[in-house]
Amino acid sequence: MRTLDRGASWVGLPAPVVPLGQASTSTGAAVWGIRFANPQVGFVFGNGLWETTDGGQRWTAVASPQGSILDLEVIDSQVLALTASGGSAQAGTLWRQPLSGGAWQAVTQVSGPHTIATQGQVAAVLDGSSVIVTGNGGLSIATHALPCTTPAVGTPTAAAVTSPDGLALLCAGGAAMGSVEKTVYVSSDLGATWAKAGTAPLGGDPIGISAANPDQLVVAAASGASELYYSGNGGASWTTAYYVGDGGAGFNDLGFTTTSDGVVVHGPAISDPNSEGRPGQLLLTSDGGAAWQVVSF
Repeated sequence: MRTLDRGASWVGLPAPVVPLGQASTSTGAAVWGIRFANPQVGFVFGNGLWETTDGGQRWTAVASPQGSILDLEVIDSQVLALTASGGSAQAGTLWRQPLSGGAWQAVTQVSGPHTIATQGQVAAVLDGSSVIVTGNGGLSIATHALPCTTPAVGTPTAAAVTSPDGLALLCAGGAAMGSVEKTVYVSSDLGATWAKAGTAPLGGDPIGISAANPDQLVVAAASGASELYYSGNGGASWTTAYYVGDGGAGFNDLGFTTTSDGVVVHGPAISDPNSEGRPGQLLLTSDGGAAWQVVSF
């Protein structure tokens, strides 16, 4: 489905002829993600890679890096892909390929790949107790230590790029019956130094963090319910921006397309016969994450 007016209207488009899958369980051809570099060029990825150059009218299978593609982003005319062998999320590789085409090149090995956070021309990837940052699409990288590296103080869960020089880090620890301590750290020098910003509410296991700008941060969490937590002051204090008692269907693809417009998928579909009834809803925000609305298709 494609929208050209931010969700007000939709039109169906052809899709790659490949089953919907799940990164942790799928074998054989399967997909679970979609990203566009511009209105014409986009990719569908998973166990394989498909590309469109006409806005989704036609899709072609193209060469992909080795392993399942857990996440893919396009930044500074480079396609970045985070892969794991056999769908494992414990170790993997960050790859790059020019958007104009060419061979995939390994950028670096990654311990415990999660997602690729991007904003502007900056991309960041967690690598165990470090963060890998690039400002040129992976042509060169810098690696910096993270402030939370032990269960006693929390372990790195997700990162967000907040500005050309800024990062936010979500650390999790102290889990107990549907509640987890969620500490947020921020950096104004792309991870070279960090400062504790504050703590998000305890409810739910942390899923991810994203930022419209350095002041406005959003944390996604789920356990017995699904929550989006919002901070309008750089992580110092938090409110619950979205809550639904859905048994913990969770979220996927939390991110911002501008300094105020954001998206997230609530209850993403998965290839599990027991997942019938998951909402599969698209939520939008136009105020930096303070309020979210469900899109009607």
